[in-house]
Amino acid sequence: MGMLVGMTGVGGGSLMTPLLVLVFGFNPLAAVGTDLLFAAGTKSVGTLVHAANRNVSWRVTGLLAVGSLPASLLTIMLLDRLGIPNAVTAKIILVTLGIALLLTAILAVFQPQIIAFAERLRGTPHPRRTAVLTVIAGILLGVLVSLSSVGAGAIGMTALLMLYPRRPLAQLVASDIAHAVPLTLIAGIGHWYLGSINWTVLIALLIGSLPGIAAGSIASTRVPETTLRAILAAVLFVVGARLVV
Repeated sequence: MGMLVGMTGVGGGSLMTPLLVLVFGFNPLAAVGTDLLFAAGTKSVGTLVHAANRNVSWRVTGLLAVGSLPASLLTIMLLDRLGIPNAVTAKIILVTLGIALLLTAILAVFQPQIIAFAERLRGTPHPRRTAVLTVIAGILLGVLVSLSSVGAGAIGMTALLMLYPRRPLAQLVASDIAHAVPLTLIAGIGHWYLGSINWTVLIALLIGSLPGIAAGSIASTRVPETTLRAILAAVLFVVGARLVV
C-alpha cells in the first residue's frame, strides 16, 4: 500500500477505505476518519522525499489548498449538523465513496484521451484561468475527501493532468501528494472531533506503510512515465471493479 501511494499519489483513500469497509467490516464513518489521518501520516513522508528531490510544484499545491481546506472545514461542519453516527450519514459516505472510485477508475483508463481533450479546450495556456480552475478543483477535492477520504490522490491526479498536461508526471504526483497532507490532516482532525477515528488500526497502518511510501517516492523518479500511468490506471480500475462486483 505504501509503495503505491509513493509512486502514484493514489492508494490511501482509494484502496484503504474500501478495504476497511468491505473486508474488515468497519463502519463507513470510522473507515473514512481513520484513513484520513493515515493518509496525512504516510503522505507527509512522501512529501519530504519528493521535496528533497525538488519534484514538488509548491504553487500548484498552494492553489489546490486555497480551495480544498475551506471546503473541507465546511463539509465537516455539515456532517456535524447532520449528526453522526446515523444511517443517513453512513449512506451518504458510502454512495460518495462508490461514485468517486468508479469515476476515477474510468478517468484513469481514458487518461490519454482526457489529456488530449483538455489540450484542445485550453488552446494557448492562460496562467490566470488555470489558477482559478486549480482552486475550483481544490474545492471539489475538499468536499470529496472529507466525505469519503477519496480524491486527494486519484481525482486530484486526474485534475492536475488535465490542468497541467505538459508537466512531468513525477512532478504532478509529488505536488498532489504534498497537497494531500494539509487536506487529509484538516479533514482527519475534523473526523477526530466527530469521534470517528480508530486509533489502534491507525497506528498499525502507519507502522506498516511508512517504509513503503518512502521507497515508492524514491522509485517514482526512476520509473518511466508510461509505467507510472499504467500503475495509476490499474490501481483505480481494480478498486472500482471490486466495488461494482
